[in-house]
Amino acid sequence: MIARSLSKTVVFCRPFLLKGIDRTLPPGEYRVVTDEELIEGISFPVYRRVSTMIFVPAQSYGPSSVEMVTIDPDDLRAAQNQDAATP
Repeated sequence: MIARSLSKTVVFCRPFLLKGIDRTLPPGEYRVVTDEELIEGISFPVYRRVSTMIFVPAQSYGPSSVEMVTIDPDDLRAAQNQDAATP
């Protein structure tokens, strides 16, 4: 099985919530990584998403600590849309 990871940075201008994270996250830049795997047996390369993770400030460690949390990309998109729509 061939796999790949795609990384991007998302920016929030206001505090926000994401399902699966039990606290409000502060505004800022967040790294998001999506792991995908190649679907075998097709004549052209097609990948399917296996997981999407966001790196957030760790709640109980030092100020520079982060934790990786698995999220639903649709929830991330909804949070980004909410952030963009809030004046």
